[in-house]
Amino acid sequence: MNRRNFIRTGVAAASLALPAFARANSPAPLATPAPTAAGPVEFAPTPDSGWRRFEVKTRIEPLAGDGATRVWVPLPSMNEADWQRPMGNLWQGNADFMTLVRDASGAEMLYAEWAPGGALPELEVVSRFATRDRATDFASPSAERLSLPREQRALYTRATALLPTDGIVRDTARDIVRGAKTDEDKARAIYEWIVDNTFRDPKVRGCGNGDIRTMIETGNLSGKCADLNALYVGLARAAGLPARDVYGIRVADSRFGYKSLGKSGTISKAQHCRAEVFLERFGWVPVDPADVRKVVLEEPPGNLSMIDPKVVAARKRLFGAWEMNWLAYNDAHDLRLPNSSGGEIPFLMYPQGEANGERFDSLDPDAFRYTLTATELG
Repeated sequence: MNRRNFIRTGVAAASLALPAFARANSPAPLATPAPTAAGPVEFAPTPDSGWRRFEVKTRIEPLAGDGATRVWVPLPSMNEADWQRPMGNLWQGNADFMTLVRDASGAEMLYAEWAPGGALPELEVVSRFATRDRATDFASPSAERLSLPREQRALYTRATALLPTDGIVRDTARDIVRGAKTDEDKARAIYEWIVDNTFRDPKVRGCGNGDIRTMIETGNLSGKCADLNALYVGLARAAGLPARDVYGIRVADSRFGYKSLGKSGTISKAQHCRAEVFLERFGWVPVDPADVRKVVLEEPPGNLSMIDPKVVAARKRLFGAWEMNWLAYNDAHDLRLPNSSGGEIPFLMYPQGEANGERFDSLDPDAFRYTLTATELG
């Protein structure tokens, strides 16, 4: 490994310690509750459980081609004081060139390039970060109306290549929110409609692609998180609500005993997209209708009914709460990878790579030859 390319970045990267503010003001994390004999404990994420620290290591050894080999690795770029604090990134490898890149959207990635004819490519990236569970207290709205800056409101209500806000998407959104009095009522109506009308399709590769117009036009409202939560975001934007997809990866098992809502150890296929909606009395509110459908399909013994207690509990909490056994990378859409010969990608949640001008299959870590592992730090 080329130690000259060992680079430190980010807040407190030298020590990779929890920021002083968090140490001084945050309670110690609670011990992981054990599932009871009757099933999981109550699904109730809360920031009162305190901050947790994690490390994600990405190891990439792509096969070299006759031309240049290029790799782009997503880095934690969501810095949210209440629920996620990046603590720095380290990387090392034998690439001829490595640099941190920040997209215009704010998404950060490591870009590495190998010239043809060299040693077999090797790259290792270590990211550390702290997270805390989220839970919106809907009984305590802000006394003052909250608002986003004009440019952010425009960003989070705009259409993207796979999130149109006109035509059938707009018409569907209008039907769903008809009669809703407030922005909270609209946001809840869209959430409940998605939980009731979609389903998780285990045959979809990766997390899906988020082509919501096709989903609505065909009536095939199936998919995975990047489909179902994208549908939430697109419908919310079409209804005039600022909303965003947040792209990331699961990094630990659920503290509440839900087998379907966590992943620890090797997480190469544990990517997960979530959603947020901005409400004028609560600010950014976390939602995740896709995980409700995941509980229905995957929570043992599988194919649960909508009135199963596990489903009811998840459905109640996943409008307004996230368990933060999950790393948020970014909220970017339609990215162009620097120096890539290929076109835009709809989102950056998986490592990306190419050789000889052809993209690797980012959804196949065995063929692309990458491994992600997660560790919770004491």
